[in-house]
Amino acid sequence: MNETKKTAKQVAAAVILYNGKILIAQRKRGKDLALYWEFPGGKLEKGETLEQCLKRELLEEMGLPIEIDKFFMQSVYEYEFGSFAINAFWAHSKTDKIPLLSAHEQYKWVLPQEMSNYKYPPADAPIVEQLIKFYNQK
Repeated sequence: MNETKKTAKQVAAAVILYNGKILIAQRKRGKDLALYWEFPGGKLEKGETLEQCLKRELLEEMGLPIEIDKFFMQSVYEYEFGSFAINAFWAHSKTDKIPLLSAHEQYKWVLPQEMSNYKYPPADAPIVEQLIKFYNQK
């Protein structure tokens, strides 16, 4: 494992599916990477698994209970403000209603073929590329 992966902040992100669409959320103004679109999730806290982190973050930030299916991929990126390892998981929701938006400007449910219409942070871009490849192979 290289040095960046060892020191990177671990982040859990969800590729949440509902009725054939994927949930993306726009980062709040005033934050790093403001107004970029991302997969919802958050930073791993001491003593929790990535799956526990993901469920906690989605409830805290969106009020959205999710079921995690399986690990999808990891993307590591070094920004000027720190290094992050984004651990993306397939997940699903029983609803498309988001009752709370505490960490984002807005959210959208998008079709896989619409994914490239949005601007993502560099750490999320490889995940988007793999999703597009995945759905193009179907």
